[in-house]
Amino acid sequence: MLVVAIAADRRMARAMTAADTLTIVLAQMTQAVGNLAANADAMRSVRARHSDADLILYPELQLIGYPPEDLVLKPALATRAATLLAELAAETADGGPAMLVGSVEWEEGSLYNIVALLDGGKIVATRRKHELPNYGTFDEKRVFAPGPLPDVVEWRGVKLGLPICEDGWLPAVCRHLADQGAELLISVNGSPYEIDKDDRRLTQVFASRVAETSLPLIFLNRIGGQDELVFDGCSFILNADGSTAHRLTDWEPEERVTRWTKGDRRWVCEAGAITEWEAHPADIYSAMILSLRDYVERNGFPGVVLGLSGGIDSAICAAIAADALGPDKVWCVMLPSRFTSQESLDDAAGCAGMIGCRLDTIPIVPAVEAFDAMLAGSFADRDVDITEENVQSRIRGVTLMALSNKFGPMLLTTGNKSEMSVGYATIYGDMAGGYNPLKDAYKMTVFAVARWRNENVPRLSRNPVAPVMPDRIITKPPSAELRPDQKDEDSLPPYADLDNMLHMLVEEEASVDDVVARYGFDRDAVVRIERLLMLAEYKRRQAPPGVKLSTRNFGRDRRYPITHGFRTG
Repeated sequence: MLVVAIAADRRMARAMTAADTLTIVLAQMTQAVGNLAANADAMRSVRARHSDADLILYPELQLIGYPPEDLVLKPALATRAATLLAELAAETADGGPAMLVGSVEWEEGSLYNIVALLDGGKIVATRRKHELPNYGTFDEKRVFAPGPLPDVVEWRGVKLGLPICEDGWLPAVCRHLADQGAELLISVNGSPYEIDKDDRRLTQVFASRVAETSLPLIFLNRIGGQDELVFDGCSFILNADGSTAHRLTDWEPEERVTRWTKGDRRWVCEAGAITEWEAHPADIYSAMILSLRDYVERNGFPGVVLGLSGGIDSAICAAIAADALGPDKVWCVMLPSRFTSQESLDDAAGCAGMIGCRLDTIPIVPAVEAFDAMLAGSFADRDVDITEENVQSRIRGVTLMALSNKFGPMLLTTGNKSEMSVGYATIYGDMAGGYNPLKDAYKMTVFAVARWRNENVPRLSRNPVAPVMPDRIITKPPSAELRPDQKDEDSLPPYADLDNMLHMLVEEEASVDDVVARYGFDRDAVVRIERLLMLAEYKRRQAPPGVKLSTRNFGRDRRYPITHGFRTG
């Protein structure tokens, strides 16, 4: 009876003060897709730490994890979500803070993306997402039905507008809520990282919603990796005059307590910390660290193994892995052939030593000789060509996969976006593996990230050392070392030019003539690169996942047919 009385007293006290003050906690946190019990427990822990708050906000679909993709079509998931949501609601009968929780609900054969307001032991209100994104990485129209334009929720005397993610990225929902008398907009999000997206959210998209409605707005986002997506947080609060009251940190969990007062018929958030968000390329590096860490740990791998060639791509992948997991969980293997230079052997050893990770050397010469002998009869009337180069790469892939199978670490692949664009990667060879941190990083981005990492220790790092590779790895001409004196630029344009071509062809969907007009490149060279880009689609379909960094990653952002005959040049 005493507990019931205390809870009643708390509710009465909150009701008496709700008219002009509010304490709202923004729980910027990670999620485990499909692990509903863990997500519910994490929300309970936040609530227990903030028992004096009025309201705790959690990111979009916090109960089930975002994006759930087709997993959410399993009826058992929605059933379990409903049970847990009811349990969380019942726990608010203690008189503590209300909770705004993202979940799903079924009704008459349709599934909805919702937020539920839990207070006083029950589900006070639910609102359904109206605008369902269906572009880039988003497939929400595949799994969810759109809700109607949402009504405001009146809670403790406050009229709340609850736009869910995309509802706030477009003007209609917020304008509708303002017309309905909303006093405060709360937008919970699952907004993945892209380069420059943090600033675009704040200064363009949601600043526009505030200007259009003259209402204060809370933007709350999740953090953490989920397959090829990574979420950067970067939550914030804008007052009705457009000023920024709070900016939460990027990449890390944070529980920000915010104080609100109502004066002159308008809610105002008291000023708080304005956290500086990472600039380039530090933000790119953090995206790579966090995505790899969550992918490896949540899939239960004890660590990673990768081929360390002495080149820049494998060197930065080893550094990222050590930063993500700790150097004790990174196993590097040098796999020299008869074309491997002493410089590469020295650079690989120097890189592993600077990072502090294990390095083994397994020469592939015996296997190459065995394949040469085995294929001698079939290849007798043919000249040596790229086939023999690819055999070397595939021997390396088989060797690394054998180590992965025998000892358990996940194999990292190390090819960059420039190479993957034009097919300069060996399928079942250097493309073999479980994850690629550089999948969406062009070669010039790799250079920039490597230079930055050699001079800085990332905030998220579990390996606080610098530099992490010999400077010669960054400055020497890139080479696959699959034939004598081989250089990448023997058969490709300089990477600075190549990346400009590819950025236009991939990110901008430009034509050959568009590229030539902007940069003045030789038209035949651009035609060749477009042709290579189209021909390599079948390889990219079989590539491992890797973190999305750009607006058009190779994966769900860019879904080209493998077989087609269209060219712009």
